Amino acid sequence: MNILLAEDDKKLGKLVKYVLEKKGGYHVDWVENGEDALDYAKASSYDVLILDWMMPRTDGIEVCKGLRAANYGQAIVLLTAKDALQDKILGLDAGADDYLTKPFEMDELLARLRTLTRRNFAPIQANVAAFGVFTLNRTSRRLFKSGDEIFLSQREYQLLDLFLQNIGHVLTREVILDRVWGIGSEVSYKNVDVTVKMLRDKLEAAQEEPMIHSVRGVGYRFER
Repeated sequence: MNILLAEDDKKLGKLVKYVLEKKGGYHVDWVENGEDALDYAKASSYDVLILDWMMPRTDGIEVCKGLRAANYGQAIVLLTAKDALQDKILGLDAGADDYLTKPFEMDELLARLRTLTRRNFAPIQANVAAFGVFTLNRTSRRLFKSGDEIFLSQREYQLLDLFLQNIGHVLTREVILDRVWGIGSEVSYKNVDVTVKMLRDKLEAAQEEPMIHSVRGVGYRFER
């Protein structure tokens, strides 16, 4: 299961991400503000969004409202220190599927996630992007050439998806690092370059014409 965690408290964010990955076995992307939460949610396929209510650059309530207004159908959990009944009603009316009051036990969060994933939130429809001789299925997170699958690692998939959303635009290493690995990650630009090379090699092995172009001293540009 893929989860997007939006939490600006670094200590809590690191803890929740660690527990969900190690104890829950989930894949977790972590951002620290509402604007990034909106961008990530729209750009990738997540099963559950965990949103802190009080975040900089758009709070969790506004993120929730914005996504629901755009017909976002996946599960959303709000985390907040607000425990008044009216606050809970406000959160649920904004489109949240569940509400967890801080401080909370990690086991309770895991139990809530298990419950949510047993529910059917939206019909599963393949979101497919075709480019060159390739087809990227965003629902299954798989890449194909003429029906044959080309295996992508998690980071390679995220990188390719990011490139496809920004065709023709130069993406700096900083932007790639932020969008693929997340804020607060301890990887370096070398990790970015290595992942780009691995993805480029896989694409060029299937289609000789290069798609990923290096922009010296800046980053990379993707062309179909």
